[in-house]
Order: sequence, then structure tokens, then C-alpha cells
Amino acid sequence: MRPFIYERATDARAAIAAMSTAGAKFISGGTNLLDLMKLEIEQPTHLVDISRLAFKDIEELPDGGLRIGAQASNSDTAADRRVRTRYPLLSQALVAGASGQLRNKASVGGNLLQRTRCPYFYDTASACNKRNPGSGCSAIGGLNRSHAILGGSDACIATHPSDMAVAMTVLDAQIELLGANQAARRVAIADFYRLPGDTPHIETVLGPNEMITGVVLPPPPPGRQVYRKVRDRASYAFALVSVAAIVATDGGTITSARVGFGGVAPKPWRSVEAEAALMGRPATMATYRDAAEAAMTHAIGRGQNDFKIELAKRTLCRTLAQVAQVG
Repeated sequence: MRPFIYERATDARAAIAAMSTAGAKFISGGTNLLDLMKLEIEQPTHLVDISRLAFKDIEELPDGGLRIGAQASNSDTAADRRVRTRYPLLSQALVAGASGQLRNKASVGGNLLQRTRCPYFYDTASACNKRNPGSGCSAIGGLNRSHAILGGSDACIATHPSDMAVAMTVLDAQIELLGANQAARRVAIADFYRLPGDTPHIETVLGPNEMITGVVLPPPPPGRQVYRKVRDRASYAFALVSVAAIVATDGGTITSARVGFGGVAPKPWRSVEAEAALMGRPATMATYRDAAEAAMTHAIGRGQNDFKIELAKRTLCRTLAQVAQVG
């Protein structure tokens, strides 16, 4: 690890001001950044610690939603009674991520800002447009079993690692940002992440020196909520495929549906195609299969990850059967 200056911010204004220094990066839990620094993939010269800023609270909103501070830990968020009862999808997704020790340390804001990455990103001897723009993508034509089947490009097919972000995407979360001169704005999580295109090293719409201060969850939508994660081992592994689903039924007919995928794209993937295929249809396995086909219409396998297309379809069908209470 290379030498760096460490600064503990006393308030948000000071933290943002410190980011004007060349080579500066925010650090909170550090569960992703420190690993990348040890591998010399990230080489900040100035770390601004924001972990002690007053953004840890989970607050009730007048409309029945919740505001989760960016410095709230993943463990505290998952365990919060209001999250567990009103947004069980989010609690399930958080518990499915990483290990208990990492969830205790990782913050909500840091979780949202994990680098989209793959094994080639970690291997400095391999070509990676995310690590070294313009160098190429070794995953295309290489070992790509875990890589994207949706939303990728010829420049990058890495997948986004966050379980929490998939759940928040289906819940229509809004991300609060604070920038220079205390300029505040909100961005829908669906618009926060960028697809790789020709610039895979630019992963979000976060502006220079901006920081995440919180996440706003609107009132919970009608219906039951389920998060299902399929992975190579039972814990501490990224998803091969995950599904977040919220479905409401009336008399056996689907009246509202939200569907999201993890592990299949460079960003949390909301499937409007699957949602459209479910609306107004009977809650049956035939309907779920149609939704699964619609969700994967534009999926592209690159050899070793071809199996993920069928796995995504089956995982969606199984999740929908569970959430709609139909066997």
C-alpha cells in the first residue's frame, strides 16, 4: 500500500472541501476501498474519513417512508424494525450480502458506491477498461462465467456486486447527494448508475466532490416482497443471479409487480419487460414463464456465462411463485 494522508472530517462542509485536494477520496467503512488500495488498483493520496459524520439515523418520513442515513451500517439497517416490517426485501438483501463482520462495518453509502468489478479488474496484468481506460476487456473471450448477460458493452461486461442496491432499485429509492457550496440534490437510484458503454470507468452520475448523505425510501408498495440470491456458496459470495420481486394479487390476478435482477448486469437491473408481462395476468407458472422470457429477451451470453440466462429465468419463476403464494 502506498503512503497517503489521512484526515477525519468533522462535518459535511469540511469533508467536501477536503475533496478539492488532488488524489482525495472519501472513506467510510473501507470494506471495498482498502482492499483495492492494498492491490494498488486504487491509489488515493488523501483519504477523507466521513464515517463519524452525523448521517447514521434511520428516520420516519411524514408520508410513511423512511430516510436512511448514508453512514448507517448495513447490519443496523437490516435489523431496524421498520425496515424488516415495511421493506423486508431490503432487509433480506442486506443479510444476503458479505459476512456479518463486513455488514457491521460497511455503510449504506459505501455499499451503493462499490466498484463494479470482476476478477480481471483485480488482475493488474490483464486488460481492463475500468482500471485502465482504453486497454481492452480481457473478460470478453476470456473466463466470463460470472459476467453480465444484460447491459454490457464491448468495453466491459463486469457485474454490479451490491445486493442492497437491487432491492433499493425495486423500492424506487432516491439517493440524496451533497456537493460544493452545500448544493443538495436527489437522484432516483434507477438513474444513479451508468451502463458501461465506451466509458466503463465512470460508474455513477456522482459529480466532483459530491457525497451521499442518505437514501429516501417512499412508502412501501402493495404486495409481498422477496429477495432470492443464487450463488456458488452459501455465504460471502457475489450473486450469479439474484431476483428482487414485489407482487400484489387480487382474486388470483396480479394487480401490481416490480422485478429486479442482480448479478446479471453492470448495474442493478429493473426489468420493465417482466413487469409488463405480469400485470393483469393470472398468478400462475405459465405467467411467470412468460415474464421470465420477456426479462431475458435482450440477454447475451458470451460462452461460459450462457447458463446464466436460463438460471435467471428459473430464479425469477421460483421467486414469483413464492412472492405470489402460488406453488
